[in-house]
Amino acid sequence: MSSTPFLAVYRALFDVFGPQRWWPAQTSFEVLVGAVLTQNTAWRNVEQAIARLRAASLLHGPTLLATPPERLAELIRPAGYHQVKTRRLLALCEFLAAHDALAEPRRLRERGSLPALRRALLGVHGVGGETADAILVYGLELPSFVVDAYTRRIFERLGLLSGAAAYEAIQAQFHAHLPADAALFNEYHALIVALGKAFCRPQPRCRDCPLRSMCHHADTRVSDRPG
Repeated sequence: MSSTPFLAVYRALFDVFGPQRWWPAQTSFEVLVGAVLTQNTAWRNVEQAIARLRAASLLHGPTLLATPPERLAELIRPAGYHQVKTRRLLALCEFLAAHDALAEPRRLRERGSLPALRRALLGVHGVGGETADAILVYGLELPSFVVDAYTRRIFERLGLLSGAAAYEAIQAQFHAHLPADAALFNEYHALIVALGKAFCRPQPRCRDCPLRSMCHHADTRVSDRPG
């Protein structure tokens, strides 16, 4: 891979954090469920909801789609907004069923080009850009970079992007500077999240950040408190 600032960031993060082994799921359908449930909540809450669905044997597309919405909502309550997310999960299941991919979501890979599939996912109720790309890269192993709040914050502080730019404009920069490799996109986004949680917080811990030497924001924070 040729050298670009985006690749330099990836290498620096990988050297510190190592492989993240995302997405934590047993099947591609479970990834899709998690992508919906993680909207506007912490992953620990999603884990509780996923565990309840697994205990009820509902982490299977046809079974989940046949579940009464009231029961499904109660099971996913730990993830928050459980009524809203129930509608979104069922809408996604209906989309999968319409494309003969409810039992095995990876069959969506056979349903046209990546841009066309992404557009189709964005047409599903409750699926925005971040959710669609999480489905594509983590569930379907297709190269579509996930942009989240950590990405905006970190790369704006690095001086590589404007955090106020539109989602697709930020994603396009990653696509332009990186090889179109789903495994790379998977690992890179997971590393961004690791950095955002450990160092590049709203009140950043610049002193110990592995990207300090390449970060414009850190230059203005030489007196930040450790820890």
